[in-house]
Amino acid sequence: MDEQQEQKLSRSLKSRHITMIAIGGAIGTGLFLGSGSAIKAAGPSIILTYLIVGIFCFFMMRALGELLLADTSKHSFIDSVKEYLGDRMEFIAGWTYWSCWLSLAMADLTATGIYLKYWFPNLPQWIGPLVIIILLMLVNMVNVGLFGELESWFSTIKVLAIVALIVVGLVMVILQTPTKTGHASLVNLVSHGGFFPKGPIGFLMSFQMVVFAFVGIEMVGLTAGETKNPETDIPKAINTLPVRIGLFYIGSMLAIMSVYPWTDIKTSSSPFVQVFAGIGVTGAAAILNFVVLTAAMSATNSAIFSTSRSLYSLAAGGNAPARFQKLSAKAVPNQALQFSSLILFVVVILNYVMPAGIFELISGVSTINFIFVWLFILWCHIKYRQAHPKGVAGFSMPGFPVTDWLTIIFFVAVLIILLFIPSTRPALFVSVLFFICLFIGYTFVERSRQHK
Repeated sequence: MDEQQEQKLSRSLKSRHITMIAIGGAIGTGLFLGSGSAIKAAGPSIILTYLIVGIFCFFMMRALGELLLADTSKHSFIDSVKEYLGDRMEFIAGWTYWSCWLSLAMADLTATGIYLKYWFPNLPQWIGPLVIIILLMLVNMVNVGLFGELESWFSTIKVLAIVALIVVGLVMVILQTPTKTGHASLVNLVSHGGFFPKGPIGFLMSFQMVVFAFVGIEMVGLTAGETKNPETDIPKAINTLPVRIGLFYIGSMLAIMSVYPWTDIKTSSSPFVQVFAGIGVTGAAAILNFVVLTAAMSATNSAIFSTSRSLYSLAAGGNAPARFQKLSAKAVPNQALQFSSLILFVVVILNYVMPAGIFELISGVSTINFIFVWLFILWCHIKYRQAHPKGVAGFSMPGFPVTDWLTIIFFVAVLIILLFIPSTRPALFVSVLFFICLFIGYTFVERSRQHK
């Protein structure tokens, strides 16, 4: 993307916005809702799963950060894919990333319809997604600064909920507070079958839900073109990732399983609700329902931002209709935003026609597509470092090239694990088929260009 195109995008995201967007991307419904089934699958060893996935996600983010800082005139990592992997890979990576956020938004919009039933039991499940799509589309059309402000507030609510859980859990452990199932203690982590009660198989099965909890952390890579000080803001957001992982994921899991023995945690409701309810906080379910609704809206808000910027970047590279490159007077790619939002209305129809059963398939497809995108980022980074052996001064990938290859091997191993899980196997086949279609589809796009 040339300098003239780059200047069109509004650089109105502040450092606070970038930091909170990165935090918001790392906290989603995977943690709030999925942690219960993940704990059931692996027991206390889920803490180690979060740590392992977190480490490799950090390496992926460092690779992404170095790509962005190597040339801050680029709008997103999709532009780096074009430079180092070629036009076909740019086409595939761009449309795959667009589909990532679109499918994630559909999953979260479905969740909002379910959450709203807590307060409005007779409300049809499709009403919530319809209202939220329209509301967030209008917010994103105003300007990117308003998006950043809204995402900051969404992220703050999620952070406060997790911090409250950790503080409450810590106090309960220190005071050895009695609970409905005994008393709060770190001993609960090992006194019910040990740290690996489900053995190696259970431990491996937990990786699917944990990876789902991390999808979206690379969204900071799409904000590069719209932050005022990318050289300062992007390294800050990425380098604080280990602290966030330690606090939000591992801290919350430690708090939950110290207060409640993992064997007593139910999958029918959020572990967060069970902890608050266990200490007698009135209205705990209503409080958490508001938090998870906010988390789902946050993910949808991020998705609308991400899909519109992905389409903008694709159009700039000639891989999408040129109209998606047009910007409003407020420097927002409104046509790209409106197109992505219109596609999201499909989930309103799905929730009307078949409200049960669509969440698992859509979220599975999203997770797998995100892993493909992360592999693209790492592959692209390896090519970049081969061309520029010294990397970016002060922000080069630690342990290159070993860390890049280890991270690629890890994510490929996760995809192989998903192949052996019955519930994720259909999603894997759908994603691979979509990937193949994109690979073949580029040939027709290239031919149409040559005929122009």
